[in-house]
Amino acid sequence: MVEIRECTAGDAAAVAELAAQLAQSFAFAPERFRESYAALLDDRGACLLLAVDDGEAAGYLLGFRHLTFYANGPVGWVEEVLVRPSRRSGGVGRALMDEFERWAARRGCALVALATRRAAGFYAALGYEESASYFRKVLPPQ
Repeated sequence: MVEIRECTAGDAAAVAELAAQLAQSFAFAPERFRESYAALLDDRGACLLLAVDDGEAAGYLLGFRHLTFYANGPVGWVEEVLVRPSRRSGGVGRALMDEFERWAARRGCALVALATRRAAGFYAALGYEESASYFRKVLPPQ
């Protein structure tokens, strides 16, 4: 049975190994990961979850609560989800999303949203509806 829990400082190496698999648009930078990981653990608006199955890190989710005008208050935004390839289709992603939805609901969020390129079918199966297009602009380093 998969366990979903909030990440701790001791989970950094496991989350880094998973996060490196997600990195496609940007090269994974371990030193930047360490800085971000520590800051995210201290950020009350951030939710960093780890899925553990049989003692192995099976996946993680990084999400946020932020205020909006369009929803008349806070919303939850899933920034990153990664499930280890060998653990996909086994309920790990669903368990991570379910826990994030509970986290967001406890914090008064009106909805949970995310952007995806490769997993639309997965999110549709969880009850998510396509709502908007996603645009981005990569900024030069400062």
